[in-house]
Amino acid sequence: MALELIKQVGLGKQVEIVDIAFDDELFSRYGVTIPVVKVDESEINWPFDILQLQQWLTVNGITYHP
Repeated sequence: MALELIKQVGLGKQVEIVDIAFDDELFSRYGVTIPVVKVDESEINWPFDILQLQQWLTVNGITYHP
């Protein structure tokens, strides 16, 4: 679902998917809040909707094209 929202804003090809299952540090940090979208030190954790994603992108200066 989160990836579909990212695709809706035209950023599907810019996403790097990271499987946290084999990374104890990431699994401990994110656990049930995955999926997470992160740019630099800013992140948005699931659940989020399209409006929240768009606001987060705007606040972080990320250009997107729905």
